Amino acid sequence: MAIVHVRIDDRLIHGQVATMWTNNLGVTRIMVVDDAAAGDDVLKMSLKLACPNNVALSVLPVEKAAERINANAYDGQRVFLILKSPKTLVRLIQANVKIETVNVGNLTYTEGKIKIANTVAVTKEEIECFNDLHKLGVKLTLQLIPSNPSEDLMDVLKKA
Repeated sequence: MAIVHVRIDDRLIHGQVATMWTNNLGVTRIMVVDDAAAGDDVLKMSLKLACPNNVALSVLPVEKAAERINANAYDGQRVFLILKSPKTLVRLIQANVKIETVNVGNLTYTEGKIKIANTVAVTKEEIECFNDLHKLGVKLTLQLIPSNPSEDLMDVLKKA
């Protein structure tokens, strides 16, 4: 399976993902990896409605996603992997999924989070996860849409 892009975005599938990213990357499948979403039929239906008609969708819990990725279940497809949080990504990597580069697109500000960019606010736990991912050799970028310049997330975190 060719994972062509990995994105952390707490909104999962929305307009920017469904149009700009999917078209820019030539995606044939969006794989949402999130335990809660995988167990919520209403949310899965909403994600299906948000997914472009010509793009397949998988909404899987972490363990099942890792199993399918490691078994090459989507060989020949161009897969866009979307996760809600860096913690989920750490779990996926711990399940032997090889991830080299991750784009952080949107982590909504809520009370107790530190705003590090216009569309990204993080908790102390998320900062620890990003540090762990960086130590594992994962390149972390900050980029809202494909036409925006990509920034090094670790540089942005150092300034926060």
